[in-house]
Amino acid sequence: MQTQIFHLQNLSALHVGTGQGVGVVDLPIARAKSTNLPLVPGSAIKGVLRDELVAQSLITPSDVNTLFGPDSALDDAHAGAIAFGDANLLLLPIRSFGGTVAYATCPFILRQYKRDSKANLENLQIPQLDGSDDNTVSARVIADSSLMISGTGRIALEDLDIQAYDNDNTQEWADAITESLFPESTKDYEDWRTQVAKRFVILPDDIFSFLADTATEVRTRIRIDRKTRTVQQGALWTEENLPADSVFWGVLGVSQSRKKSDDRSAQDLADLLPKKEIQIQLGGKHTVGRGFCRLLLTSDNTQEA
Repeated sequence: MQTQIFHLQNLSALHVGTGQGVGVVDLPIARAKSTNLPLVPGSAIKGVLRDELVAQSLITPSDVNTLFGPDSALDDAHAGAIAFGDANLLLLPIRSFGGTVAYATCPFILRQYKRDSKANLENLQIPQLDGSDDNTVSARVIADSSLMISGTGRIALEDLDIQAYDNDNTQEWADAITESLFPESTKDYEDWRTQVAKRFVILPDDIFSFLADTATEVRTRIRIDRKTRTVQQGALWTEENLPADSVFWGVLGVSQSRKKSDDRSAQDLADLLPKKEIQIQLGGKHTVGRGFCRLLLTSDNTQEA
């Protein structure tokens, strides 16, 4: 099986929900059970990608059936050759006093990202955020970060005031992530890389976990009674969204063809996937503009599993 990394960035607020809530939010977003970090289920991406490959004529219908399996069990039933893992949170946009917005991550996430990316990031060190010399909480930014509050050596994210330091390791992580997120085929890719890197911050795990719980968008929705022009009885609810420009990564695998009349190898089928940005729409609330995303399927990090 050939495995490779994919990246996903939502261009508008994203609601991939669980269908019900047990807390104060009626419709929360999907989260990993063990970490409570937001995720996008691989099944959601796989189904939408299949439709887009057909709609945009990026590969032939026959090859789509080989990769994803036939639409109907009556049509030469066989399993698909492609498998999508869940998309895990890599960068979370956080409101910032300096630079407007911060693109935050943490050592826990970077360790998982490095594991999945394998050879591409093997020379990068996982940052150690044990605090400064006086044991205060600290973050890591690049040297010319837009997040730093002038003359203080600190950043302010949401309601948190955090000591921050720059080092070469943070710059290397910012470069590696932005190069994957904005390849040269992206319009104005150099400017996007620069602007995201200047707002890149590595936070301690516990602070990032707190912000991932509290810094998402919660929107109130209503339905109006046509006669009274007031909120219809029982038609007031809240829903959680990931803010625009959140970034995810995941792993997809491609096996050899499972169609009896097709003997192509895993590499042959992996080469069918378009090596460019694909515009897709994920999750619910699509009629109100939620879930516009850019999906990047890269071949530079293909590995034999």
